[in-house]
Amino acid sequence: MELLNRPKDQSEAKSLRLVADSKGPLEPPDVQKQFVNFMFFRVNPSWRKLDRETKSIFRREFQSVHDSFQNDFLLYSYSLVGFDSKADLMFWRIGHSLDLVQDMTAKLFRTSLGSYLETAENYLAITKRMTFIPDDGLGDPQSRSHVIAGSGKYHFVYPCAKHADWYDKTGDERDALIEENFMVGKKFPNIRIHLTHAFGFSEQEYLISFETDEPRDFLSLAEELRQTPASKLTLRGMPVYTCRQRTLAECLDALG
Repeated sequence: MELLNRPKDQSEAKSLRLVADSKGPLEPPDVQKQFVNFMFFRVNPSWRKLDRETKSIFRREFQSVHDSFQNDFLLYSYSLVGFDSKADLMFWRIGHSLDLVQDMTAKLFRTSLGSYLETAENYLAITKRMTFIPDDGLGDPQSRSHVIAGSGKYHFVYPCAKHADWYDKTGDERDALIEENFMVGKKFPNIRIHLTHAFGFSEQEYLISFETDEPRDFLSLAEELRQTPASKLTLRGMPVYTCRQRTLAECLDALG
């Protein structure tokens, strides 16, 4: 696991500085918060009854609309076929505009293939302290080339909701519990953990996801995390989605 945890943003606590202090090093620019979207689709069984040529035409149209948004998002596609009964396809979208999330989704649903897709689940979140940009001191920290996402073959997505007792704790106490979970994750260097904040968008407090090339290691990590104090304040019964990163063409072909 690589801990993607930037220092706490102190900009709101400081007074506005109009002139840089020439006696000390300049502070790096603030990283712009990113919207994160996990959207899961389920294909209608009637799709599989279409003839091969019709499905091929519909897939190309869908691919064209999808690709037209490649410059607007960090955009990754995943297949859940054979892994999950709740969904068949997932898009992981990371960007700076909710309007573009809506625009892309509407245009996909207007395609012929889109008429066969149903929304199985849709999660929105935002990055705060823990982002997709590592604090490595190389280059512009806001550069797209420094965003670390989509590196694992498998992606396990876990919407996380907390018991009421969680909210009785102070912000520092909650942060300490979260940090403890990340310390457990350090035992698994080949797993990258992403934590984004969903409160306000949905009933979930966080969206936590795990990228890895080895699913067995994720299962071992999940067993250890279950014993931490923070996990004891987590509501059970939340879904965990098992996703395999594929090209969009491969994901659509897997729909049948």
